Amino acid sequence: MKRFFKPIEKDGSTAAKKPCISPEKRDGDEDGVEEGKNQNEPSKFLTWNANSFLLRVKNDWSEFSKFVSEFDPDVIAVQEVRMPAAGGKGRPKNPEELSDDTKVLREEKQILTRALSSPPFGNYRVWWSLADSKYAGTALLVKICFKPKKVYFNLDKLASKHEPDGRVILAEFETFRLLNTYSPNNGWKEEENSFQRRRKWDKRIVEFLTQTSDKPLIWCGDLNVSHEEIDVSHPEFFASAKLNGYVPPNKEDCGQPGFTPSERGRFGAIMKEGRLVDAYRYLHKEQDTESGFSWSGNPIGKYRGKRMRIDYFLVSEQLKDRLVSCKMHGHGIELKGFYGSDHCPVTLELSKPSSATEENQVSN
Repeated sequence: MKRFFKPIEKDGSTAAKKPCISPEKRDGDEDGVEEGKNQNEPSKFLTWNANSFLLRVKNDWSEFSKFVSEFDPDVIAVQEVRMPAAGGKGRPKNPEELSDDTKVLREEKQILTRALSSPPFGNYRVWWSLADSKYAGTALLVKICFKPKKVYFNLDKLASKHEPDGRVILAEFETFRLLNTYSPNNGWKEEENSFQRRRKWDKRIVEFLTQTSDKPLIWCGDLNVSHEEIDVSHPEFFASAKLNGYVPPNKEDCGQPGFTPSERGRFGAIMKEGRLVDAYRYLHKEQDTESGFSWSGNPIGKYRGKRMRIDYFLVSEQLKDRLVSCKMHGHGIELKGFYGSDHCPVTLELSKPSSATEENQVSN
């Protein structure tokens, strides 16, 4: 979701990292190569649209680091990294590496690298999928002891392909897959980079779910859609929203991007087709007007107090009995717990499976 306001710099202290159980040594193994079976599988997850990772590091890193240390996630999924991919000036682009092509970019890369080498983030391996410019992009941080069997950067599970704008990181573990996406915003018009782009994306997600039903899935990230009226603070406001008075020809496309009837309908169909459960709504049936939204509009102007739940953890039905908690960690219209972004972190915790449960999940 587009950012409307300037981040506020905050002070704080970085908490020490917690050790990872049975850590493995960092190495240079290629993504997509089969690895040995881990003794444990990740069970604590965090997703966050940082709305510029670099800005968060410069302005809000101490507080966010403390939050990460306290929750101690096994996996951190980040969207809107907004750092360009390496390459250019005659060299091929490499979406898996941060650019250092100019003095400014080298300095920015150093800032990010230093932050991710400090507690608690030094205990994680990082995968990037980056756009050509400071736009979109995703990152996945996994504790070293939970090395994925394979990592892909596209919905087709091809070894070297990255999705446009770095919108996908797919990690395959022994008993489940984890999909981190920054789903395209629907936009306001019937154009190639608006309605059409989102329809194509939703179609590809359905195809992905159909082709990967052999293992349970955890799908997280900024999915850029609010499924039900309960998922927005002001349904009438969002349903009637317009950009410069423009009204789409199809009434199903009218309203705030992320809350149009067509998007919400397709999202429901995707969940049904993929047999997915909305972890937060499964555990929280009633609307929480204080802490039940993951995105908040500009505290100044007509979007003040207008909030949406567009960041999710969707899990396969086989995993719903293992749901322990799913929480949004921001609250209030002053964006407390957002750490400078316009999105707050969302966390998921699963119970540890029994051996019989693991075998059943993989075989279903």
